[in-house]
Amino acid sequence: MVEKVITPEERLQQMGLELPPLRPAAGNYVSCVRTGNLLFTSGQGTDEFRGKLGKDVSIEVGYQAARQCMLNLLAVIKHELGDLSKVKRVVKILGFVNSTPDFTDQPKVMNGSSDLLVELFGEKGRHGRSAVGMAQLPHNNAVEVELILEVEDGDQNE
Repeated sequence: MVEKVITPEERLQQMGLELPPLRPAAGNYVSCVRTGNLLFTSGQGTDEFRGKLGKDVSIEVGYQAARQCMLNLLAVIKHELGDLSKVKRVVKILGFVNSTPDFTDQPKVMNGSSDLLVELFGEKGRHGRSAVGMAQLPHNNAVEVELILEVEDGDQNE
């Protein structure tokens, strides 16, 4: 008997998650750029999570903010590629955490994004990562995340 391959979209559904609508750009930029088989996303914050880690926002809430940032990024990727199955490998994520000067748990916050990628894509979701504290983020976002992916060759408009 052949085992059915579950698509990332079906996996999201099994996880009780859905991709949100695309968020409009906050400036003069595009949400992602593809060059060759690499896809570079612009940073995505959230509409729900505001404030500074170490003051207004707990690590647990920051984790949820990072998870929501990744869902927002996945919506961008699906819009660009048409199908999340075209993700060949997550290469790197960069997480910006709106933090007080003495807050040092940025990696725990960014696990919200990393854990989601590994749950969704398995081994090809494991990635390099940087998690940095910032004095402030646009719109007082608690977290912002950007992503670099390797994607399947194919329908690319160059």
